[in-house]
Amino acid sequence: MGYKRTAVLMAGMTALFIGIGFMLGGEAGMLIAFAFAAATNLFAYWNSDKMVLRMYGAREATRESQPWLFDIVARMAERASLPMPRVYIIDTDQPNAFATGRNPENAAVAVTTGLMRVLSPEEVAGVLAHELAHVKSRDTLIMTLTATIAGAISMLANFALFFGNNRNNPMGIVGTILVMILAPMAAMLVQMAISRSREYEADRVGAEICGRPLWLASALRKIDQAAQVIDNNPAESNPATAHMFIINPLHAHAVDGLFTTHPKTAERIRRLEAIAGQKLAAAAGPWG
Repeated sequence: MGYKRTAVLMAGMTALFIGIGFMLGGEAGMLIAFAFAAATNLFAYWNSDKMVLRMYGAREATRESQPWLFDIVARMAERASLPMPRVYIIDTDQPNAFATGRNPENAAVAVTTGLMRVLSPEEVAGVLAHELAHVKSRDTLIMTLTATIAGAISMLANFALFFGNNRNNPMGIVGTILVMILAPMAAMLVQMAISRSREYEADRVGAEICGRPLWLASALRKIDQAAQVIDNNPAESNPATAHMFIINPLHAHAVDGLFTTHPKTAERIRRLEAIAGQKLAAAAGPWG
């Protein structure tokens, strides 16, 4: 997905926020929503990475505390021609990971304790290569901004009933209830449109970075199986951030079908296996 289409999607989410303001409070509500959306975008640009990391209780790791993890991140960053990102650890049994930061110079990768325990070093390398692919293509800014705005839309929808009897409300209580139901769904659709294509591309670029597509394929298989049975409580409490993870951390995604923010794991694995078949003759040593 090109940056132009992403910009259109982001503009659409902001417009959705402003539209909700109009439906709840008329022109005055629209102006308030516009000001709030502008402030949210500005604040999120500078602080969304810190907000997300804090939301998950992530603690920054040091080379002394996690030498093997730092070594893998450093090798993958070097192969991707990226600055060394900050490394964070999230204390949860569910194996998963995400990247954040407004640009490669201010990037961070976060992995869970479950991921470090369940995956082999080669599979961890595949996961980190995928996350660094997001950093390299500057997906992290879009993904964290989207998470922030989607969360704001959901919050506004949750408080919609408080504005239901506002005399400036052109829709009345029935319209307010519709806003409560439809606004989060619309925000989710925008997240889905942004995330699905970017995950395929990050898989492809990540496979190039680590040089072994099957490492990432194996990691995706293990993470997907574990995510279906192991809770990620912070993610369940903050579903607007689910699209940032390499695999959907929410148990609800097993039944949502249309509204999942991630492509099917089986299809991602199939594509990686196809890449491995194409590059088999060119594969080198374990680190290239």
